[in-house]
Amino acid sequence: MLFCGINPGLMTAATGHHFARPGNRFWPVLHLSGFTPRLMKPAEQRELLSHGLGITNVVARATARADELTAEEYREGGRLLAEKVVRLRPRWLAVVGVTAYRAAFDDRRARVGPQERVIGDTRVWVLPNPSGLNAHWTAATMAEEFARLRVAAETPPAVTGEPSR
Repeated sequence: MLFCGINPGLMTAATGHHFARPGNRFWPVLHLSGFTPRLMKPAEQRELLSHGLGITNVVARATARADELTAEEYREGGRLLAEKVVRLRPRWLAVVGVTAYRAAFDDRRARVGPQERVIGDTRVWVLPNPSGLNAHWTAATMAEEFARLRVAAETPPAVTGEPSR
């Protein structure tokens, strides 16, 4: 699983750790949804690899707010992210933020959840943005969506030629 944030915030840029701003719900939601056995701190992000998880961003440029990014930065970020996914070949790409996904992949109709798009052999799922600014989702409802992805990721892919049961 490769999680993909929008872009580094200023705290993330200063610390070098993803989702480092206090109040960002990524790390608590990752734990509540069952991806990690305990609540991890941003400084422990390298431990994600031992759980089969990775983390990156759509756009590399740090900003105070994601709305400071340009449409061109999102499109270029989507292109570079697709290249990274083809190279790394995770089973799933989880883009954290539906607005970022729509801009990066020019998919205005995308909603939170599994997407039709496949990058190489990698399935794509859009998750809600865990920023404290996203008042539409609580930590509990975000954890439910993250858990839906975890369950889907744990389900073995169907074998071609055999009907699903």
